[in-house]
Amino acid sequence: MFRKDVKNIRELILRNLRSQGLETPLLQKRLVDAWPTVMGDMVAGYTQEVYIRNQTLWVHLTSPALRADLSMMKQDIVKKLNAAVDSQVIVDIRFC
Repeated sequence: MFRKDVKNIRELILRNLRSQGLETPLLQKRLVDAWPTVMGDMVAGYTQEVYIRNQTLWVHLTSPALRADLSMMKQDIVKKLNAAVDSQVIVDIRFC
């Protein structure tokens, strides 16, 4: 039987995730996982912990010099990370 109401599987999955309240946590996980890819191996090597709280990405770094350098590029990093997950997940980054 042919159905005219054909839906894209991606739309169905996203709608199901939204209805269960799982879309935001999934996007946050994808963004945290994208940190080493977006920032590169050198920065990832100095990174201890990365997590999101209240639309702010918290990054614990072991190098004070790197922390200062990355603090000056916060807005560019936010744009790159959000672009990596194709969604506005974070609005700020805090380096500690």
